[in-house]
Amino acid sequence: MSKKYSENSIIEYMLDLLNISETQQIGAAETHRSDLSDPRSFNLETAQKIKDFIDEIPGGFLIYSADANEEIVYANKALLKIFRCNDLAEFKRHTGNSFKGVVHANDLDTVEKSISEQIANSPECLDYVEYRIVRKDGIVRWVEDYGHYIHSETAGNFYYVFISDATEKVTRRMAETATIINAGKQKEQQLQNLIQEYDRERKLIRQEHLQRLEVIEGLSVNYDSILYADLDKNMVLPYRLSTRLERQFEKRLQVRELEWFLDDYVKVWVHPDDRENVARKTSPEYIRKKLHENGTYYINYRCIQNGSTQYIQLRMVNVGGSGRVSQVVMGYRNIDEEITQSMKQKQLLEVALNNARIAEVAKNSFLSNMSHDMRTPLNAIFGYTALAKKKAQSPAVADALDKIDTASKQILELVDKVLELSYMESQEFSISEEQCNVCEIASEICDSVRCQAEQKKIELRLNTDGVTHGNVYADRPKLLQVLSHIVGNAIKYTNSGGAIDISVAESKNRIHDLATYAFTIKDTGVGISKSVLERIFEPFERERNTTASGVYGLGLGLTIAKRMIDLMDGNIEVTSEVGKGSTFVATVSLRMQTDDNRIQHDANDAADLAGKKILIVEDNEINLDIETEILEDLGFVIDSAPNGKIAVEKVQNSADGEYTVVLMDIQMPIMDGRTAAAAIRKLDNPSHANIPIIALSANAFESDKRESIEAGMDAHLTKPIDVPLLLKTIEKTLQDR
Repeated sequence: MSKKYSENSIIEYMLDLLNISETQQIGAAETHRSDLSDPRSFNLETAQKIKDFIDEIPGGFLIYSADANEEIVYANKALLKIFRCNDLAEFKRHTGNSFKGVVHANDLDTVEKSISEQIANSPECLDYVEYRIVRKDGIVRWVEDYGHYIHSETAGNFYYVFISDATEKVTRRMAETATIINAGKQKEQQLQNLIQEYDRERKLIRQEHLQRLEVIEGLSVNYDSILYADLDKNMVLPYRLSTRLERQFEKRLQVRELEWFLDDYVKVWVHPDDRENVARKTSPEYIRKKLHENGTYYINYRCIQNGSTQYIQLRMVNVGGSGRVSQVVMGYRNIDEEITQSMKQKQLLEVALNNARIAEVAKNSFLSNMSHDMRTPLNAIFGYTALAKKKAQSPAVADALDKIDTASKQILELVDKVLELSYMESQEFSISEEQCNVCEIASEICDSVRCQAEQKKIELRLNTDGVTHGNVYADRPKLLQVLSHIVGNAIKYTNSGGAIDISVAESKNRIHDLATYAFTIKDTGVGISKSVLERIFEPFERERNTTASGVYGLGLGLTIAKRMIDLMDGNIEVTSEVGKGSTFVATVSLRMQTDDNRIQHDANDAADLAGKKILIVEDNEINLDIETEILEDLGFVIDSAPNGKIAVEKVQNSADGEYTVVLMDIQMPIMDGRTAAAAIRKLDNPSHANIPIIALSANAFESDKRESIEAGMDAHLTKPIDVPLLLKTIEKTLQDR
């Protein structure tokens, strides 16, 4: 072959090889027997190796004519794989043997315009474009296209294009953008600014990248260094050299010993922390093993150049065919930009996530403070009303106090439900298990609403005969909450003289240690129309508004009950008929206790609490006055402490058994209630350390109750004070001791 072959670019060399292949068969035996001293044989062998390398590189490579038909000349194996074609002939049929058939019809004008602008304005620069293709199986994919126009004196005018599948990249980019947008709705404007900044930076990086790219000969569009190595001959020959490899080859395309080159490269360029790993993964033994398994592999590592650290990727490709691995192509490329962009994206996501967490903490703090600040004055209203009713002389005054008490309870119910629903929406709730009894839970619900039922002259009936295994493991507070909202709703919408039946029935479950329990609440109330029944569990949904029905409420109780039962993987069903009543059935599967014994209750097991001494820890003087007077009227002896620090001192200095129970507020100056409870539990005297402590606070959320228990308290009650519930809790706490 003439001297021009060595002077042509690698692409021209490739075109000449394809032209030679059409007229003259290049035999494998001929190329293997060739002598490097014979120019023709050397060039033929080199050309064949280039073609082998092109077929094995992981990215797609395409050559097509620059004439009007844009006829396809060559496509490598990776491009055929991208299009799901078995061979070049099938690929040409699928695309109509034209580059126009490669590009999706809706993107063709944009691509053609980009190519025209390249020829007219920047013939020496690469054209980069993203567009869609249609694979042979009909699937649409995104690809990246780096193309260049080349004029060859020997072969004519052609385009060569490097194509890689970019579907995951485009999809990930879209998903990442969506993630940033949705990460924090509370910081929508800030997130929008972040997204815009990210888009601007990405555009600048892309422009900078395209400006830096120069026309790189042949296959080195993706790799700044390309080497051919023969493991059996222990030789390596460069086709393209970067500044890092010029030292090892003295800036010439000359043969070197492979083992010497690999060892010297690691010592000179590779970061000290990565040298051991790179040396191991570029040893001839490791190369043979990995290429025998997969045909190609890569390693990422760091290099030190000009005093700065760069990220490099080395890809190894077996081009020697089947059998023993010997002939290998090694491609080096800089991946600094990819690593940098990935780190920037991660940083943006971390900022967005942190902003969302800050917003969530702020919302939770607001809800907790709101609950505390609204319940505190309500506690004063409830307390002073109860005290005034005891001293009321006039029936008119007593009646007015009753109405104040009723209205206060309605306000408290509205506050509780609104804050509870808001808290549920802002928290990730979880289900916990504890030992409990379903019959006991049903009985407790009946006891809690019995006074309300008696005031409205509603008959309340409980039936647990359908329960065989009462003792279970369940989230007792949440189950109580579900039933409380349903039963409370039934009492609210059942007229005077009506009846409410509460029953619990057990059925078998396919899992041997589980049983399914159905809690049925049937009332003779006003009923629910079909139109409302379809939306009954939606927030603020009611049969009639407050003015029309005379029943106060926001329509949130059933919404909360439904969300709670869903958390327990249960369900609520409802049937109703207007004017006749409604039936709610809450169904949930629970794990049975192995040593099950039906718990029976004695209605007369309340302990005699008269004369017992209680330590009230409360910083609010109004609340302290109310609680003191109510409890003294019940026969208790009261002592008080204005903060947690003094409470700890009083307990520590008290005689054994002096205090029966401590009623602990949570939010107090100097030392809060939870810190005080934890300090009491650490006292040296067991009698002091084990004293019953009950939280009595305006903090009413589930997380507040959980934190109180974790701090060492025995129970958590909410203000305004519920005297019957307080007495029952004290009795239960003392019995548990």
